[in-house]
Amino acid sequence: MSQDQLDPAVYISELIDRARKAQKIAEGFSQKKVDELAAAITWEIVANDDLVKELAEFSFDECRLGDIPSKIAKVSVKCRGVYYDVKNVKTVGIVEEIPERGLTRITKPVGVIGSLVPSTQSEMHPLIQAIFAVKARDGVIFSPHPRGKLTALKTVALIRAVMKKYDAPEDLFICIENPSIPKTNELMKQCDLIMATGGQPMVHAAYSSGTPAYGVGAGNAIIVVDKTADLADAASKILASKAFDLAAGCSCDNSVVIDESVYEDMMTEFKNVGAHLLQSDEKEKLKKAIWPNLPNDHMINRDVVASPVSNIVKLAGLDVPEGTTLLLVSEDKTGEASPFSGEKMSLVTTIYKSKNIDDAIRIINENHEYSGAGHSAGIFSKTSENVEKLAIETFTTRIVVNQSQAATNTGSWTSGMPFTSSLGCGTWGGNIASENIVLKHYMNNTWVIRETPNRKPTDEELFSGFTPRG
Repeated sequence: MSQDQLDPAVYISELIDRARKAQKIAEGFSQKKVDELAAAITWEIVANDDLVKELAEFSFDECRLGDIPSKIAKVSVKCRGVYYDVKNVKTVGIVEEIPERGLTRITKPVGVIGSLVPSTQSEMHPLIQAIFAVKARDGVIFSPHPRGKLTALKTVALIRAVMKKYDAPEDLFICIENPSIPKTNELMKQCDLIMATGGQPMVHAAYSSGTPAYGVGAGNAIIVVDKTADLADAASKILASKAFDLAAGCSCDNSVVIDESVYEDMMTEFKNVGAHLLQSDEKEKLKKAIWPNLPNDHMINRDVVASPVSNIVKLAGLDVPEGTTLLLVSEDKTGEASPFSGEKMSLVTTIYKSKNIDDAIRIINENHEYSGAGHSAGIFSKTSENVEKLAIETFTTRIVVNQSQAATNTGSWTSGMPFTSSLGCGTWGGNIASENIVLKHYMNNTWVIRETPNRKPTDEELFSGFTPRG
């Protein structure tokens, strides 16, 4: 009987059984062994330039999202970064001792993880999660988006081959061959932990499954350019962020809020890097191309997602200058009043004009209330007060300063942000974690609690500095 003829619950149960047997073997691995396996995945796949190129080309051919050079860079840079972050982290046995508090921490695997793989990251996501999981001694069953299922299968096959070569069970990593919603729902019910990276309906389903889950929020990165910014630097970095993988990532710049005192100069800098500002009638044509079902729903046309500018303007019936790198639309409406205020996953960026930093914060908060709450914002500024004010008064988990958001949010070599492919957005984005999902989220902790000398303070010590009201 083929897998498609099996009941989804039975099919997933068989995969879970295979993964559990493999994970129980991995649970007995030494620190030296898991360190070797994490290194092996990175060396055998990520550091093999020909293989990475083959994987990137395969992903592009199947998914038709983004571009090949960006996919090569994602795998080569981000996966190396993940390995660098975890390389020297102890994950077996006693990993921390706090003698003054009588505490000892022992890490243990979470078991079998159910991982939802987005079509935009079919080549990178399984590799990153495999490095984390093997260090934590977990097994993973991947449920790819149908649009990227062959890429995910190919990637997982490469990981399984590394496991075999280095004497570890191949079934630590399994990919659902013909994914479907019923199979994914069953996986979320039967696994021990869900890593949900993808569309919001699936993330919500993960949280409703009854299984512990780490989900991610929707992206809608918004960037402020204040009057002290280096405008040329801001324009080039915003373009680099937006154009990377043709805006397939959740951290690409969806809106730029420009201080009115430098607005015209900033628009000149945008023009210098090939960004083109549309007229009002052109903006309406573009809106119909991106959201063909308005006002009934704000679902983005899949044909514009991570697609070249040439394809977007053809769909919209627009004529733009040759060499246009990015489409800009001017907007003064925020939130639900305009779909351009939200995530677009395309080479389209919305431009706002702000009176000051307070007005910029208002625009960000109103837009994030509609789309992308908790995900990220950024600022180009030489004024630390504006940076601090933006960070304090917006409801975001990441504030990127004078950098490309797409290159920084998921970790970079020029910032301290840990490398990952999953971004928790806190309760603002409907997530439990307000940080990057990294190795620590793949492990359980056991705390050994020993008695310590009595450290109970007197009331005088406890309430020192406090003056009660009469």
